[in-house]
Formats: sequence, C-alpha cells, structure tokens
Amino acid sequence: MKKFNIRKVLDGLTAVSSSSSAAQTGAAKENDAVPESLQSEHFQLCKTVRHGFPHRPSSMAFDPVQKILAVGTLNGALRLFGRAGVECYCQHDSGAAVIQLQFLINEGALVSALADDSIHLWNLRQKIPAILHSLKFNRERITYCHLPFQSKWLYIGTERGNIHIVNVESFTLSGYVIMWNKAIELSTKTHPGPVVHISDNPMDEGKLLIGFECGVVVLWDLKSKKADYRYNYDEAIHSVAWHHEGKQFVCSHSDGTLTTWNIRTPAKPAQIITPHGKQPKDGKKPEPCKPILKVEYKTTRAGDPFMVLSGGLSYDTVGRRACLTVMHGKSTTVLEMDFPIVDFLTLCETPYPNDFQEPYAVVVLLERDLVVIDLGQIGYPIFETPYPLSIHESPVTCCEYFADCPGELIPALYSVGSRQKRQGYSKKDWPISGGNWGQGTQSYPEIVITGHADGSIKFWDASALMLQVLYKLKTAKVFERARGKEEKANTDIVDEDPFAIQTLCWCPESRMLCVAGVSAHVIVYRFSKQEVTTADVQLLEVRMQSDLSNVDSPDAAGDQTPTQPSPPPPSPQESEPSATISTQASASGIISNSLADGLRDNMPCLQVRISPLKQSPGYQVELVVQLVWVSGEPPQQITSLAINSSYGLVVFGNSNGLAVVDYLQKTLLLNLGTSELYSPSEPNQRQPCSPRKARYPSGAQCDSNDGPNAAEERCKSPNSARMSRKISSPNEQKPNSDSKDNSFSRSRSSSVASIDRESREAICAFCFCETFPRKLADASPSPCLLVGTTHGSVMLVALSLPSGDQQRLLQPVGISSSGTVARLKGGILTTALLDAAGALLPASYQPWYDPNASDEEKEKEKSRWRRPASPPSSQDGHDSQFAILCSEKQAKVLAMPSQTRVYKHNITESSFVLRADVVEMAGANCIACFCANGHIMMLSLPSLRPLLDVNYLPLTDMRIARTFCFSNLGQALYLTSPTEVQRITYSQETCDNLQEMLSELFTPVETPEAPNRGFFKGLFGGGAQSLDREDLFGETASGKASRSLAQHIPGPGNMEGMKGAASGVVGELARARIALDERGQKLGELEERTAAMMASADSFSKHAHDMMLKYKDKKWYQL
Repeated sequence: MKKFNIRKVLDGLTAVSSSSSAAQTGAAKENDAVPESLQSEHFQLCKTVRHGFPHRPSSMAFDPVQKILAVGTLNGALRLFGRAGVECYCQHDSGAAVIQLQFLINEGALVSALADDSIHLWNLRQKIPAILHSLKFNRERITYCHLPFQSKWLYIGTERGNIHIVNVESFTLSGYVIMWNKAIELSTKTHPGPVVHISDNPMDEGKLLIGFECGVVVLWDLKSKKADYRYNYDEAIHSVAWHHEGKQFVCSHSDGTLTTWNIRTPAKPAQIITPHGKQPKDGKKPEPCKPILKVEYKTTRAGDPFMVLSGGLSYDTVGRRACLTVMHGKSTTVLEMDFPIVDFLTLCETPYPNDFQEPYAVVVLLERDLVVIDLGQIGYPIFETPYPLSIHESPVTCCEYFADCPGELIPALYSVGSRQKRQGYSKKDWPISGGNWGQGTQSYPEIVITGHADGSIKFWDASALMLQVLYKLKTAKVFERARGKEEKANTDIVDEDPFAIQTLCWCPESRMLCVAGVSAHVIVYRFSKQEVTTADVQLLEVRMQSDLSNVDSPDAAGDQTPTQPSPPPPSPQESEPSATISTQASASGIISNSLADGLRDNMPCLQVRISPLKQSPGYQVELVVQLVWVSGEPPQQITSLAINSSYGLVVFGNSNGLAVVDYLQKTLLLNLGTSELYSPSEPNQRQPCSPRKARYPSGAQCDSNDGPNAAEERCKSPNSARMSRKISSPNEQKPNSDSKDNSFSRSRSSSVASIDRESREAICAFCFCETFPRKLADASPSPCLLVGTTHGSVMLVALSLPSGDQQRLLQPVGISSSGTVARLKGGILTTALLDAAGALLPASYQPWYDPNASDEEKEKEKSRWRRPASPPSSQDGHDSQFAILCSEKQAKVLAMPSQTRVYKHNITESSFVLRADVVEMAGANCIACFCANGHIMMLSLPSLRPLLDVNYLPLTDMRIARTFCFSNLGQALYLTSPTEVQRITYSQETCDNLQEMLSELFTPVETPEAPNRGFFKGLFGGGAQSLDREDLFGETASGKASRSLAQHIPGPGNMEGMKGAASGVVGELARARIALDERGQKLGELEERTAAMMASADSFSKHAHDMMLKYKDKKWYQL
C-alpha cells in the first residue's frame, strides 16, 4: 500500500493557491517559471542543545567514576556536564523544583527528587536522557534522599520524620518503614521535625544515621529495627558528615557550630568548635554565628583531613559576600564567592565511603556561577571553566547568529581573544571530564554575537553544537565614566546601563562592526591584529528634530541653508524638484549648550573619552556618532542599523527619521525625517496617523530632523578640513530661542505629545543593495538603499558613489530619493533581492585588510580585492530581479525594475511577526518567520509557498522577541532564560542526524576496586560489614507497602531508549566492542577463578581421602 504523505498534498494546494494569486496580480508568465527546489520535506523543527548557566539552580550531584556533574533548577530542569563540549539538557514535565539529585554511580542513571514529592529515574545511557520510572508520594512530603554506593535501595526521608525505602530497579516501595516515634526517645513529647540527613555507616551498612531538624541524631540498626544510639544537641541540624572509618561523625548547626561525635559515646559531643566565632578569654561560650548550611569531612592517607563548610560567618560581618571555608590541619582558609552559595561537593579519588577519600577539588554551585576549586595547590586556585557559563556576566540585550562564515574568522578572533584571558588559574586539567563528543558531520563555521547591558560584545564559536567564547569587546571604553552619583551627567536618557547595546550590524567578509547603544550612539569598528593608541577618538554629533516641529514652526525651515543636490538618476516618472533629496550635514561642535530658559540643547548623552585610547588587537574604534538633545528633548533611541564596507557608509534610523554617515570621510551625508522620503505627489506623504502603538517602542522620547548647516562644509574631505577630536562645522548656526518658543511641539500637552510619539512613522529596516532606482526598461542596477518603516512603506534611495579609491575619499557621495516602492501591512522587518533565477543577491563588500598594516601589505591585500559582480541589467524590457519584502503581517515579491507585485502572502491575521530573515537552506533560499503567537513559519522564494508552520514557542517574555534570530543552513537560537541560550534547527537533515551529533554522557568505565580490608581486619572482623538489603527490604521479609502512600508512573524512557539504540551505529558498535572486551575479560577472570576453585577442591578431596585412610582402622582411643 502506498504511503500517504499529507505534506505533499499541502504543497500541491499551496502551489495552486500561490499560482492563482500570482495570476491575479498580473505578473509576467516567465516569472512563474522560476524553479524552486525547497519542499516541506526539507523542514522539521526540533531543539538541539542548550548553552549557558542553569537558570535558578537548586541542587547538584557528581558521579566520581563517570566524571559527570548534574545540576537541578527551581524550574524542574536538569543540566548535565562532562568534558568541554559535553552538555545535556532535560526537563521534568511538572516544572517543580529539583530538591535533590542522586547518581547511580557508574550505572548511567540518575534519581531526581522534586518539590512536588515525586522521584524520577533518568536513563543517561542514551544521548537524550529520558525518565524510566516515576513515583509520586501522596501523603508525605520528601525532604531528603540517600542512595548508598552499589545499592538498589533508596532511602527517602519525609517532613513527618519517617523514612521510606524504594527499589530503584522497579521503583516500588518496600514495606520496611522507619517511623519517627520509634526512632526517638519514648519520653520525648515533641515531634523531632523533618528528616534532614540520612547516611549509612561507612564500615557497617546495617547502621543508618538519621538526622532530624530539631538536633536529634539517631543511629538505627536496620536488622533489629531499633535505635542503637541517640545523640541530642540544643541547636538545629543542617548537615552531617562521616569520618571514613565510621567511628565519628560531624554535625553542622544553626548557631554556626560544628559538633564531633563518637558513635559509642552519645552523652556529649567529643568536640564543639565555632569556626568563625570569637573565642572569649574567660572561657565562656563563643558568640553565635550564622548557620553552617553544609559540612563535608574528607580524609587523606598522607596528611590531615579536610573539612569544607559553607556559611557560619559571624553576624557582625554585615554585607560580606558568601564564603566557603576550607579547614585543613591547623589552617583555615576563607574563600569569598561573588554570589550566594547554593550547594557544594567535594570531589574525591574513590567512590567508596570506607576508604581514605583523597579530596582533590571542590565544586561550588553559586546562584549565577559554577566554581571549581583546586585543593591540591597552595592558595586553592580555581579551574578555568570550559563551559559557556558567562553568557549572563552582563544581561544579554541583543543577539545575532551567523552560520557558514568565512573559515579564517574563528582563528582570527581566537588569536586576539586569547590575550584577554585571566591569569592565575589552576594548571591541572578540568576534573569534570566524562562523556564523549558527538560524531556529527556539520563542519561549517558558526559564530554567535551577543550584546550586553554593560556595553560589552562577545563573539562565540558555535560550530558543531558547541559554544566557546572567542573574543570580548568593551564599547564603554570609548566613553568617560562618572565616578560617583554626583558626577553622573544629567543628560542620560536611561537610568541604568547607559552603555547597553541596542542593536548591531556585522559584515563577516570585511569584519566591519557597527554598534548602536541605548544612549543614542553609534560606534563603527575595524578589525586589526596590531595594537594602536588613538590620540583623539573621531566623533560626529548629529542633531535630529521632529517632522512636526518643522511643519508647525515657521522659523525652523527658514534657518536651513540649501545645499547643492547630487544629480539624481534620470527618471521620467519623477520630474518634480522635491524628488531629489538635498544632503545636509549637521555636526555639532558644542559638547554642551543650553537655551535661554535652561533647557538642554546640543548635548550628547555620553561624554566621549578625551585622553588617548589604547586599543588592543581586535576591534578598534573608527568613528563615534552621537545624537544630541534638541530644545530640551532627549534623542530617540536607534531602532535600525546597517553598514556596507564596499560603499563606506553607515545608516541608522529611529522614530524621527534616518541618517546616512560616510565613515571614510567622517561626514554626515543625509539627515531626514521619515516623511521627507516620500515624494510630494505620493498620498502617503505626511498623511495623518492614528494613535496606534508602534511595534518598535523606544525608551527615549524626542523629535527629529536636520539642523542647519552650510552646504560647502559637507563637501570638504577630512584632508582639507580641520581634524580635531570632533568632526564639526565651524559656521554652524545655533538654534535661537524665539523659534523654539513659537514651535507647536513646545506648547502642546504631554498627552498629545505621547500620542504623537507612539503614532509616528519610524524607520525599522535597511538593506544596502545594487538594484534599479527607476522604473525604466533599459535601466542598469546601481548602489541603492532600501528603507522600511513601521507603517509598512518601503522606499528606495539611490546612492551615487565616486569612482576610484582616491576620488572616493575626496568627493561626496550623492544621495537621491526614488520614492516609495511598495506598502505592506505592519512594520517592515526585512528586505532582500533575488536574481531572475531565484538566487540571493548578497550585498557587495570590501574584503578585509588590516588598517594598521604597512602600505606594502595594504596594497598587496587591495590587489586581491574582487568586487562582487554587478547584477545583470534589464534587457528587452524584462525584469531581472525580485525584491523580497516582509513585514509584521505579510510578505510580497516585486519584479524589478518594473516594481510589479508578483507574489503576495498574508503571514498572520491574529498575531504579528517578531523576526523575519531571508536564509539559505539546502542550496535554495526561503523566508523564516517567528510570530508572537509562537508559530515558526517558512515561505518559499519567490513564490511564497508555505513550507512549514509549527506552533513552537508562545511569546512569554520580551527577552525571546529581542534575541530570537535565524541563520543559514537551518539554524536558529534565542535566549530562553536570562542565563541560557537555546539552539533549534528547522532542517530535516539536521534533525535526522541529531543523534549522531549529540554528545554521549555515559561511557563504559570499570568501577575501581574496593579497598583492601587487610589481614588483621579480615581476621578479627574490623573491616566493612556488608548487609543483604534484599532480605530486609524485599517483599518476602517486609511485606507490601501501602498503595495509597505513593503512585508508580511508568516513564517514556523505554521507547526513547529504543530510538537511541536504533541510531548512532558507529558509537553503538564501539560500545558493543568495549562491552564484549569487558565481558571476555570478566569471563576469563571467572574461568581462572573457577579453575583455582576446582584445583582447591581437588586438593581438599585428596587430603581428606588421605586422612580417612590414615585413621580408618584405628580405634577411638588410639586417635
């Protein structure tokens, strides 16, 4: 029977609807014949890996044999870490907090206890761990769990003070229960409180140590089912730790004391110490301290034991950071942590509790970091963490993802970033070294760039499902920092994080970087491998004021001095003089200025650094552009940004308009309000706008348009102009207060002003391209700029670039408007161009060269430049390009140069698109969309056929909307929490190969041999006493547990295990071979032991036969 494929049916239906809609638009027939190779079979959505620090951690566990660390969170998530690049994420369905984790050591399994009183068994032998069994307690709350090494019986302590026992193989309750009223003294009238500790005696598995919150500790005999000893102390207990010989244990208490008890002398502690308490001279009790939340007692064979504890500081240390205390012999070391301590574990050489522990490191889980301390070196240095746990070092404000980058980029970034690494780390290898890397086939370079609230930018190597930091750039170094609150400038438009990154634009081929910050500043960076010292940072200050101010103020227009317009390309459709936009430069040379009534004017929000700036190898400042205050109004935050290295231009826009800057000549080419991009004949020009809230709200409120300036100053090159720290106009006219007072924007009410700001048409998208600026059949493509607005308009701006490198630095760039190309519903998100065959036309770029290299090296690099071939010109009246336009509501495809709509698709009616990108996938191109209702959609190009529509992730946090980004080859990512990045794929091929690409957590490792008991201990019974727990806890001995106590829930792990076993053939074969080798080795050992036993039996039989013959005929009295 033929298999029915619903996706092919959908493809057919959407193809029919697309072709019919195309016919209705009157597109040319040859446009419908563009071949499209992408089908719905190429797409599938799934999560791949999660990077970063676990958000809101709550518990931790370590497998000392497999060398795997597990971290649980308050959101019910599990994160598992091995060697560098080995990470795994899984989630409990309930989302309840993980209160405790217990490894089945070297078994590839993990037990998790949750705050909803459920326990779960995870199978870690598959690449994507799954739950095998669950047990939900109904009547009692879980407070503590303990799983002895190499035991299948799990002890569970509850809030009522009882202890239940669970078989971890079948996840069934045993009938054996330790009731609290039998554990404590019969004369005790009060309840001892919840169970806070359970552990068995290292030397006697039949003795169980139970700690109750009230301060009572009970040594319980499992066989006789009664308490051997009871230890009472006045203060509440937080944790208990055994000495490995099983004769002593240590308790930590709520008054900051540690009590040491001998198990056979329960009357009083053998020792009471207060590690951080002040000892009075008169012998009185030390002053109480904060609780010691946890203590661990680890012994060494060759020296003094280690005692590690958290908490216990004196109450007079107010404001002191959390500390970890390491007591070794007579020395006490206090290690301050940056964040509160959640949990810590001491890593030891042996998994056996009855042997010398030999501790070598301490893993400290903090609220926002993971620290591993080396106990083997003087001063206890920390290990350098190989995981990407510093994503949240400063909150992430924006994110960009680049797949299939140039191959030399990652080594170049790594070489400059390696010089930034801190010193003083431990020289030993990272101790959490378990697991194996995946065997994926993805070999293309991937780079993730994150912008942060402190103004820093981090470059990450994201290749092969890993994430490693390459390089960190600090943009705040460009600006002066206020040393105190009294020195803080009153020009800030944000109360906190004035250097935060708003958006960024990066060209991987030229390595040019452009960054926009929340304080309305733009910084242009070049990449260099050499260190330089910049005496003066090049600064350009831009004055922008509102369109409405120009309309309603009679003096505003009169102050402007017209400039000589650049010759526009000929157009029969636009003969009006206003179709050519005049270029005006508005660069303020005044750092701070005030109007007559004290309002701030011509003041930037941040002060650029005055002293020389030492710039290390990496990204170095080329130009700083700042928007200034206008008539008491702060500058509006920048909402869109683009850079083109081939043209040498940067363009940025906000809710007031756009500005084009020539970063080669350090001049402002264009500064216009949005409405001035329209032609006077267009109906969209200055049309009234309803007070609808814009999709791109910004934090600052201001007005925009060009300030007055002289025309001839703009045409001067930097070589002829006076090069000062600011590139400014010497004859700039200061705005007078009269025109300000007459302005309507000054007199209207705040409510009217706020409505205007929300309804104002803002610039939200840019695209540098080479296309046709006019609707001419014989036109040829030339450099252009596509501009998109929040009201759905797409305008075309023609760029006239001087020919030749020398002329480019001397002659101005001409700019002219070509009017509106199209209008869509919702704000414009992305634009792109395809050729006639449907292939993406990338923006031209200038290959990278080192700006600080010698002239010979520069000429050598420039000789290798190859400017991308220009798109073919329009011939025989046929269109040769497709313009791809995508907004928050719909997508359109236009034929160029005729600007005829070929295809149209309404993406969503009830929601809106948050992010849209034109991406490459399986050798073709498509539009990837992420909607606010959680849907991820793919549309084919150019026909806009729906290829994928999955309800993936509802928008629950603006963080997701701010950081979600698509990349080529089926990759995407977003910030799923303040500390974690979630990567996903929409490629069917990647989903099919995901099992091969993921890392393995479990690797076959032989369990270390048990410690040798020694001859005398074996002879006199001084060694560890084993216990047959099956006889005690099994159903035959203890009976059945109450069914109402807990409910068993089988997990889906068996099916997942089958799926995992069905994939990864190479890894499975390797594991099978290792397992066979181990089995053969064990069989060989078994055969040798069997042969030895047979020889021993034969020898015994022979000796017995000889004895029988010797005494056979003798009488009893002759013996």
